[in-house]
Amino acid sequence: MHERRYSGEVERLRKPERVELLEVERVIALAMDGIKVQSVLDVGTGSGIFAEAFAKKKISVTGIDPNPDMLKAAKEFTPDGTFHQGTVEKIPFPDETFDLVFLGLILHESDDLIKALSESKRCAKHRVAVLEWPYKQEENGPPLAHRLKAEEIIAYAEKVDLSLMDAVQLNHLELFRFTI
Repeated sequence: MHERRYSGEVERLRKPERVELLEVERVIALAMDGIKVQSVLDVGTGSGIFAEAFAKKKISVTGIDPNPDMLKAAKEFTPDGTFHQGTVEKIPFPDETFDLVFLGLILHESDDLIKALSESKRCAKHRVAVLEWPYKQEENGPPLAHRLKAEEIIAYAEKVDLSLMDAVQLNHLELFRFTI
């Protein structure tokens, strides 16, 4: 169980060359495009890279992560954010709590994709955005065996009645935007 979950250090997540691959500003702009976002849940927040960027846009940000060390780091980088221990398969918030539920490079780590997407949909008012590594072997990111094909992500989302708005190919990643 949890063999795909990241267990490395905060410093590695925040290396400038890795952060550059994430296209953080572009990703959050696309995730919020076309909807009014006042609150975001950053699922698998890690060290809070995306939480920090959402907070800089004056959006109320909450993050969850199973790793207490990551939550501590996220709070240091995003002092105005709220952070809780939790997993994507069991999000500790009521239905429709957040305008946007954002899964940043976390879905491939899930033990149960149906439960992960179902829980994300349950907590979202308007949109679920899923950022993932493309399904190809690369130097950066997880091994190919841990990556998800775009068709898989879309098929699992359809099983929980998430509607694909679009899939955006970024320079190094893919962003899937689903409406509720």
